[in-house]
Amino acid sequence: MAKVKKISGKTVFGLDIGTRSIVGTVGYKKGDEFYCLAQRIREHETRSMLDGQIHDIGLVGETITEVREELEKAVGIELSEVCIAAAGRVLRTVTVHSMLEFGESREVTVEDIYNLRSMAIEKAYEEFTSEEDTAMSFYCVGNSVIRYYMNKYPIGNPEGHKAFSIGADLIATFLPEDVIDGLYKAVEIAGLRVASLTLEPIAAIQVAIPKNYRMLNLALVDVGAGTSDICITEDGSIVAYGMIPLAGDSLTEIIAKECLVDFAGAEAIKRQLSEGDEVTYQDIIGLPQTMKSADLLKVLDPAITRLAEEAADKILELNGEKPVSAVFVVGGGGKIPGYTDKLAEKIGIQHQRSALRGAEVMGNIIFSEDVKKDSTLVTPLGICLNYYEQNNNFIVVTFNEKRIKLYDNDKLSVVDAAMQADFSNELLFPRRGKELRFTVNRKARSVKGQLGEAAVIKIGGREANIYAPIHENDVIRVKESTEGAPGSMTISSLPEFRDIISVQVQEKRIDVTKYARVNGIYQLPSYKIQQGDDIEVLDYCTVAQLLEFMDILLPEDKVILVNHKLADRETKVYENYLVSFVDRAELEASEAEKLRAREEAKHHQDILEKAGVSEEYDIDETEEDAEDWEEEAITTTEPEKKAISIPMTVMVNGYPVVLTGKADYVFVDIFNFIDFDLSTAKGNLITMVNGVSAGHLQPLKDGDVIDIHWE
Repeated sequence: MAKVKKISGKTVFGLDIGTRSIVGTVGYKKGDEFYCLAQRIREHETRSMLDGQIHDIGLVGETITEVREELEKAVGIELSEVCIAAAGRVLRTVTVHSMLEFGESREVTVEDIYNLRSMAIEKAYEEFTSEEDTAMSFYCVGNSVIRYYMNKYPIGNPEGHKAFSIGADLIATFLPEDVIDGLYKAVEIAGLRVASLTLEPIAAIQVAIPKNYRMLNLALVDVGAGTSDICITEDGSIVAYGMIPLAGDSLTEIIAKECLVDFAGAEAIKRQLSEGDEVTYQDIIGLPQTMKSADLLKVLDPAITRLAEEAADKILELNGEKPVSAVFVVGGGGKIPGYTDKLAEKIGIQHQRSALRGAEVMGNIIFSEDVKKDSTLVTPLGICLNYYEQNNNFIVVTFNEKRIKLYDNDKLSVVDAAMQADFSNELLFPRRGKELRFTVNRKARSVKGQLGEAAVIKIGGREANIYAPIHENDVIRVKESTEGAPGSMTISSLPEFRDIISVQVQEKRIDVTKYARVNGIYQLPSYKIQQGDDIEVLDYCTVAQLLEFMDILLPEDKVILVNHKLADRETKVYENYLVSFVDRAELEASEAEKLRAREEAKHHQDILEKAGVSEEYDIDETEEDAEDWEEEAITTTEPEKKAISIPMTVMVNGYPVVLTGKADYVFVDIFNFIDFDLSTAKGNLITMVNGVSAGHLQPLKDGDVIDIHWE
């Protein structure tokens, strides 16, 4: 092994595994400069790779081994880890917007930003899987935030700010599992472990477009052999990725047919086109040939035009159908004369703004060997530099006995593994039981279910939480969360049921517990409310319920009076009602006495009228009231008695009185429901409704406050 070169920093081994060749680079970064210690190139002896994808893993693995061995001799160290890049032949990207709301203004933490990105990645994965009509399994191989938002306004970094909400536009990139597996297996054959994996356009941009240029709307086109990989920058971020399955090989195949050479010979001719006015070669017959470069370029012109058109169309598509400010071209396929001019023409920009990027972007690259700095070195160097930007790769973990592969961004946690394993997020977090829904007095009511237990998570047998970091070969076991008990409530817990009905029974105040009907049936306070129940909490009790509550067994010779009116066991008793029990014989005697008093009052009134005493002089409204009351009772016809009866409750001298038997009521009707002595005048009869003097025929309405007394 050669003498070890002086190294100051972490040594990086990068491999650009291309369609035509494999480029290996070893170097290290010190400050802003990258020191390239050695670089070796090996072309594939056969077409073991097509369009950027490995077709023969074994042959590619052998070529990688040869490159590794040559580099080890050159730098004098053993190489065990490698950085690689995947081509975008079947690249898929999804751009999503996600928002995290806090409910109140508070300081944004690192955890908040992590949660926001996780939400966005999950959303991107859901959108990707719903849109992709394919049986292939895809992995998310990278994601980047295009821009952040705070309270819906763009911001560079929301961490530390106070906000009601934060949001992010995020671009996520997906590649098929077989592409990733093929790269990994070929590298493993060469005795190497993947230290990081990136996309080829991301690698190229590390060198071709410095960060301070990414504020501009630029396009990078990496024209390889099988694919042309594209990315767009704007506002300091990479905002889009794309590719077209067309590149330098399409030109090489035309040259092979035109010049009668094999594929390798055609590749050599293609390289000469950018170096001089003539190309020389030996055809398959073995004859030496010379051809003017201009003549061969005329043959290639339609293919070059097509290559530029498809790249331009993809750039416009990724950039919202508007031209970019400039295009940077890298890769061997982009060196063909005329390509950059045609690309500018198709995009609609000045020719000077479409150019190859080579030596002019390698000012910070220090080479230990004498190499030609051109566009072919951009991607291999970018793969190495990307290691310092994002040290990531795929790791394999076991999740509930299932082996899964994850793209490691140094922030992987249990929740990422769960998502990759199709383990529902709902099964990680405590689940609330079913909500109980019912109605109380025709108003909707609900009771939330209880929270269940969170998932039980163990990493390597040790308890962890969903945000615990995970690493290569971790064994993760997750016992899914449980659903809590459904919402429940008894009638006695209803706020309406906690009130009471206070009534006057004889000389005693009684507080009666309210009664409830469920779906029309009386239920006990301990009744457990069921889904969809229609509950009615009554603001009254019946006389029978009152007797039961008071544990009274009423003798048969007793009658019930509610607000001084004869009642039965089904009569409703409301708040502040007066309930009394009297002997039947006593009630009958009292009624006879009332009738006699009324007759005497009428007789007295007749005498006053015959004597010519005016109402203004005597103000004897008692007898007049009695007369009107009696007359109304006498003249009531049978049809009137059968009229619709509408109960009405009024307050008379501080007590509630229920008027029944008629559709409408006037003041004089009060005397049919109260015990007021009108047989003998005791002064002036004062009659008032709601504080205002009232006549005998004044209409009454529900809730009126009535005052009747002698003055």
